Amino acid sequence: MIYCVEDDESIRDMEVYTLRQTGFEAEGFADGAAFFAALREKPPELVLLDVMLPGEDGVAILKALRANPATRDIPVVMATARGTEYDKVAALDLGADDYLAKPFGMMEMASRVRAVLRRALPRDARRTLRMGVVEMDVERHSVEAAGERVELTYKEFEMLRLFLSHPGMAFTRDMLLSEVWGVEYGGETRTVDVHIRTLRQKLGAGGALIETVRGVGYRMEARGT
Repeated sequence: MIYCVEDDESIRDMEVYTLRQTGFEAEGFADGAAFFAALREKPPELVLLDVMLPGEDGVAILKALRANPATRDIPVVMATARGTEYDKVAALDLGADDYLAKPFGMMEMASRVRAVLRRALPRDARRTLRMGVVEMDVERHSVEAAGERVELTYKEFEMLRLFLSHPGMAFTRDMLLSEVWGVEYGGETRTVDVHIRTLRQKLGAGGALIETVRGVGYRMEARGT
């Protein structure tokens, strides 16, 4: 669950919509009071927090989160219209995990959220990833499907790691290009389809876990497990 704390309703709705469309659960809050009420009921995986809020501002909220042992490890991405280097450094020094300067693109926001969540995973959680018959040892850079060793190219391995790290999350082709090939990659989205096809083939029975999401892209999910 991602909590978006933003007083501008149109921006808040867009953030929540984008996160939900990219596979996350997300809820929006207009101020600190509503956010802290929800926090007491269910802690989120990450908070997207605007600095300029009515009442208690984002800086005060961040300080409160970091001062409480129960919430100090929740990742926080700060968002503000103030984009100066000083504001960025100040937010990070206070314990923010990342920083977005308004106006920012929604796909950039989703990408930053995913990156922060990946960094927040415990080391043991990053070492071995499993779904159905597919198992990945990240440190050894090895993959098995139904107990059989599978040889993957670097891009295939990185794509599979992305899927395994976010079970059930739908990735657009552009998102996969950005995450696996890098934002500077100038290829066409057809490249993603080719790599998905070969990855499915190499995984054998495990390839069925990679689903095509019509009109969106791809996701990996073990249904019924």
